[in-house]
Amino acid sequence: MTESTLGVGILGAGPVTQAIHIPTLARLRDVLHIAHIMDVDANIAQSVAGRVGADWTTDVDELLADDRVQIVVVCSPHQFHAAQVIAACRAGKKAVLCEKPFAMNQSEAEEIAKVSIETGVPIIVGAMHTFDPGWLAAKDNWGDLVDIAHTIRYSIVLPPNSRFEDFATEIITRPVAQQRDRTDPEVAAGMMRGGIMGLAIHDLPLVRSFCPDFTDMEVLSAQVLSPSGYLVNLRIGDQNVQVRGVNTNSWRPEWIFEAIGDQVSLRIDFSPSYVQAGSATAVLRRGNRSEVYGPYSYNGYEGEWRYLAAVARGTADPLDVTILIDDLTFAVEVADRASEFVRNAMTAVGAAA
Repeated sequence: MTESTLGVGILGAGPVTQAIHIPTLARLRDVLHIAHIMDVDANIAQSVAGRVGADWTTDVDELLADDRVQIVVVCSPHQFHAAQVIAACRAGKKAVLCEKPFAMNQSEAEEIAKVSIETGVPIIVGAMHTFDPGWLAAKDNWGDLVDIAHTIRYSIVLPPNSRFEDFATEIITRPVAQQRDRTDPEVAAGMMRGGIMGLAIHDLPLVRSFCPDFTDMEVLSAQVLSPSGYLVNLRIGDQNVQVRGVNTNSWRPEWIFEAIGDQVSLRIDFSPSYVQAGSATAVLRRGNRSEVYGPYSYNGYEGEWRYLAAVARGTADPLDVTILIDDLTFAVEVADRASEFVRNAMTAVGAAA
């Protein structure tokens, strides 16, 4: 590490930090170095920091007071995101990266936007696929697909995160998962909302690229999948949108985004988050012709970090914070409406029985 590289402070040293951000930053030593790691568990903070030669702490304020930390990444549990992003902005850092979701509701998002504008500290949300070279190449070449696509499909089929995390991390104590009664309407509604805000939110910004005006949204169907997952069919304006995610015990992962028109279609295959295997591959079909973009040498995580470093140095324009608010608003709308659909449908079935 040298003075020519930007110092990174990490709030939360769990599986995402260990299995994704640390390996990514290791490939970017010419640009960034990890200066300080915070976790509420002192053993985890000390052990993870020791791997990368960083200082460690259990106190958020101590990390934010470290002048060597120029970029803060928030990898803590969701409920702490908003307060920690705001604190990082008020600490005068050069930029903040927050894992998804960066807020739990509209009021938190608006407060973050207000503080970001007041302090001049740019914020990036870790929707890694929006920085993936495969996605960006498709976006540069899809022409009028946004206007003519009538069907949007977004599907994730993955083994449980724990399978990846147990390979890539050493010191996380995994709590025993509690069995939940998915026949209870409130439990099922909560599982639906959790699935949308925890997994689907990764690529809902991509969906929103094709549905920028989502004021006319209707949930056609929604169900909680077994053993764990969700399936939601939406009508947004004139477009049909399907959002699906399921965790299975098979080792056949897929992460696919599709936009389909009558004569033009796009399919993008992303690697699973914990697999550092380069970029997505995008296939754009026009009639009988196909154009293939990717795979490129790096993935969206590396793309977001390189962009973040450029923003911190002032060599790239920061994202408009209103885009982040709109992305979150869209995700919350989908989550709230789908969970309400599940609650009402299951209540009606129970009443009929």
